[in-house]
Amino acid sequence: MRIARFTSGGDPRFAVVEGEAGSEELVVVAGDPLHTPLSPTGQRVALADARLLAPVIPRSKVVGIGRNYAAHAAELGNEVPAEPLVFLAPNTSVAGPGDPVVVPGWAGELHYEGELAVVIGRFCRDVPPERVPEVVFGYTVANDVTARDRQKSDGQWWRAKGADGFCPIGPWIETELDPADLRITTRLDGEVVQDSRTSLMVRDVAALVSHVSSAMTLLPGDVIMTGTPEGVGPVRAGQRVSVEVEGIGVLENPFVAR
Repeated sequence: MRIARFTSGGDPRFAVVEGEAGSEELVVVAGDPLHTPLSPTGQRVALADARLLAPVIPRSKVVGIGRNYAAHAAELGNEVPAEPLVFLAPNTSVAGPGDPVVVPGWAGELHYEGELAVVIGRFCRDVPPERVPEVVFGYTVANDVTARDRQKSDGQWWRAKGADGFCPIGPWIETELDPADLRITTRLDGEVVQDSRTSLMVRDVAALVSHVSSAMTLLPGDVIMTGTPEGVGPVRAGQRVSVEVEGIGVLENPFVAR
């Protein structure tokens, strides 16, 4: 099931996405599906007549995972860490599909990083790997935009990965998906720059969620990004980045100058 958050001129609403590519409809539901059972209102909106928003605004946090693909770690001259390399980003970093990513003046080298993202569906702590599916609401697509020069110079990654708009997610949440072996493809102005599979993760979704939950409580709507494969590179104002994850869809964002 695909859960979208959208607007058609008024306040944001949630909907179930039905139909094939090019003819999708939004079946509007009451409330927030993360907190209430799905309750269709009877209203339908053509996807073409709506603007998709970030499918979730995390209540508390975005959790990022670094160097979770060995080839990506190697391309930047890093070793695979002995434990998951975890960082946090604020919910103000979240942007939606189609939203412009503003390139800050202090960012000298901005990179795209296409990823699979996990959306948490319930309060949880100390989740064993075998029970992780019980706490996952679904999956979406993410672009972990990174100011690579500031990542190196700052030490802490608070602005290199946490600046406003640096975490586009979307286009919706897919609730019925096996994340074990999905193709991830990133395109820069239509040219493929990343092409890999989630089966190449050093640590899988269950291991990552379990590890993060061993230290902090996860809340409904929290997002855990699972790391990016090799092929990262610079993106400039005036370019567009699209990230596609098999079984979910395509997230595309233009990059603009401040």
